[in-house]
Amino acid sequence: MTDRLPISVSMTARNEGRNLPRSLGSVAGWVEEIVVVINDCEDNTAEVARGFGAKVIEHPWEGYRDQKRFALAQTTSEWVLALDADEEVSEQLRTDISNFFQGEHRRFNGALFPRKVWFLGRWITHGDWYPDLSLRLFRRGKGQWSGSPEHDKIELDGEAKRLTGDLHHYSHPTLNSYTAKIGVFSDYFLERQLAAGNRWSWTDCLLRPWWRFFRAYILRLGFLDGFPGYYIAKATAFSTLVRYSRLYEHERDTKALR
Repeated sequence: MTDRLPISVSMTARNEGRNLPRSLGSVAGWVEEIVVVINDCEDNTAEVARGFGAKVIEHPWEGYRDQKRFALAQTTSEWVLALDADEEVSEQLRTDISNFFQGEHRRFNGALFPRKVWFLGRWITHGDWYPDLSLRLFRRGKGQWSGSPEHDKIELDGEAKRLTGDLHHYSHPTLNSYTAKIGVFSDYFLERQLAAGNRWSWTDCLLRPWWRFFRAYILRLGFLDGFPGYYIAKATAFSTLVRYSRLYEHERDTKALR
């Protein structure tokens, strides 16, 4: 264990048996501990995780953010690297993390790095999806999961160092897997809007989708990623339209029940 970095990998997983060899294989052997919290698995997720030396814990699903909070609470090392099952630490990022622990880590409570998505057969390096700086490495006790239920993030107490290596993300293996999430995220969005007392607006539905396409495809150079870049920008615009239209649907249905 002396040649391993003082890091616990924290992960939640459900039916991720196919993804775990890639994600856990990128950290096994150089971190002190791997903790994988699972729920309602119908495949070999637990067996695969144990094969990489992980401590596997069954825990009822609490939602993305709170499930990750539970997993974080099970770690024991001085530092935590929070990973999703569809993510992989690249060789460059591993080198950067190793160099960080040569002494520089004493001056920081965390480290953030770009996350790069593999989509439609290529790495996406422009638009809304990159660099997507993610704070995933942090001193235990100094970081906690926060944010909305579907868009969680680490809130850090202290300063973070920016590393250059990419965290690889295999989030959308097919077009259907991407579009399937639009409805799910629109449900969360509607809940937040209603809780905030917001109403449906023509302006939001007309302008926000257009702006999201223009920002992703033109301002953030999404066109340099070829057709995948175009698709991402258009799909982002459409998902924005869906989210803000949910308020219209809700208000229409509410009036119909009166």
